[in-house]
Amino acid sequence: MEGVQSIKQRFELIGNDIKLNRAIEKAIQVAPTDISVLVTGESGVGKEAIPKIIHSLSHRKHAKYIAVNCGAIPEGTIDSELFGHEKGAFTGATQTRRGYFEVADGGTIFLDEVGELPLTTQVRLLRVLENGEFLKVGSSQVQKTDVRIVAATNISMFEAIEKEKFREDLYYRLSTVEINIPPLRERREDIHLLFRKFASDFGQKYKMPTIRLEEQAIQLLVKYRWPGNIRQLRNIAEQVSVLEKNRTISAVTLNAYLPSSSNTNLPAVIGQTKKESDFSNEREILYKVLFDMKGDLNDLKKLTLELLKNNDSEKVQEENETLIRKIYGNEEEAIQQPQDNVAEVLHLPEPVVETTATAAQTQEDRYHFAEEIQEEETLSLQEKEIELIKKSLERNRGKRKAAASELGISERTLYRKIKQYDL
Repeated sequence: MEGVQSIKQRFELIGNDIKLNRAIEKAIQVAPTDISVLVTGESGVGKEAIPKIIHSLSHRKHAKYIAVNCGAIPEGTIDSELFGHEKGAFTGATQTRRGYFEVADGGTIFLDEVGELPLTTQVRLLRVLENGEFLKVGSSQVQKTDVRIVAATNISMFEAIEKEKFREDLYYRLSTVEINIPPLRERREDIHLLFRKFASDFGQKYKMPTIRLEEQAIQLLVKYRWPGNIRQLRNIAEQVSVLEKNRTISAVTLNAYLPSSSNTNLPAVIGQTKKESDFSNEREILYKVLFDMKGDLNDLKKLTLELLKNNDSEKVQEENETLIRKIYGNEEEAIQQPQDNVAEVLHLPEPVVETTATAAQTQEDRYHFAEEIQEEETLSLQEKEIELIKKSLERNRGKRKAAASELGISERTLYRKIKQYDL
């Protein structure tokens, strides 16, 4: 059995990352068997190398190896491509056609982007995996095939299963062994090695001196996130090799080739300019806070009213302990006050010892005060909005565009508000 280093040299795999080496080791170990393999990883990490390694080290190496990009074949023809069709099975089927599973009998089929397969095709594929049987499109005759299937995907299969876009039973049949290829940002020590390899290849291809990176340029190269992984790194190396006359590349020069949206792993800087949607979100948050404050105020009024009517401080404190804590914060001493001092907790005036002559008048004053609290007007957001619009229009002498800018809304929204409130 070949070792990891010899496989790297044979298939021109660059890098010494532990995760990459582990993926290659798993491919070497599983190759002599007929176990189905699922290769996972982001787009551009080089997943296509794993099925080639598996096929070349298997007993099927002298038979056919076919790579199929499932995402590139239209849904209406995918069944015909994979399983073949009979003459006259559909419009345009002028002759019988053999599918990939028939052509690759005894060999290996690599299904790239397997997560893009339609559900109907997934059912057919599951049957092939279970008993090696398939039907051509338009045929009722069952055919047998002996094919090793290696699949690959760059999507989360569990999310696809949850969304019912991929069959769970098919996933478990495909992923008997799962091999994950790490993204380039997790292989930082390999980035410069890969760039040098690509630069050397393009120097020979275009008969030009090989480009070299200055130290700061190397640091920039390593810090970049590489969302497109090895494919993106190769394209950058080719662009720089072809376009730059100076063959020593500085950090400034290299930075010009890197998309600015994700140059490094540093936190993104949020721009100062706000969109209309930002103002809208701020208004929604403000409205929510105001409504919460109004609710708390109404609850406080009810609590105070109960105190004044019943003068039963012990009962009120027991029933409204949560509300008191919400209004006055997490001050434990406010909650743990003696029960006869609830008036002090709520910042109410101390009870006055009344004479018989004044008791009736005092009680009447209390009810009058309670009625005033109960009937106090609540905050009306609509009235405040109308008032703000009126003031803004007055300050801007009726100019809607200037008023809308001041209010943080679009002119169209302001016009709709003016019509709505008949201003």
